[in-house]
Amino acid sequence: MKTLVIGASSNPERYAYMAVNSLLKHQHEVVAIGQRKEVVAGVAIETEKVPFEAVHTVTLYLNPQRQKEYYEYIISLHPERVIFNPGTENPEFYSLLKANNIEMEVACTLVLLATNQF
Repeated sequence: MKTLVIGASSNPERYAYMAVNSLLKHQHEVVAIGQRKEVVAGVAIETEKVPFEAVHTVTLYLNPQRQKEYYEYIISLHPERVIFNPGTENPEFYSLLKANNIEMEVACTLVLLATNQF
């Protein structure tokens, strides 16, 4: 199951960094987009909106204002679901996802993985 982490970072103190590592540990394929071209645990962080194939889940680590530029991009990937991690809650985007038959979940990716609910 391929997961796209948006807001990825190579800073070990950031939750997006921890999520990439935890997803890999749980045997998930990971692709990532962030502000800088970096590598985390072997995953290249892209800075452009790459048209990744077969993305099952998008997990967000961007505040609602920064998410706006990704609305169309995320919808174009046709993921099964989008996870809004703490601090990323965005009712405007929820409506767009629902209109496009994409599930959304307000949850913490790290907790979902740790409790086998991912």
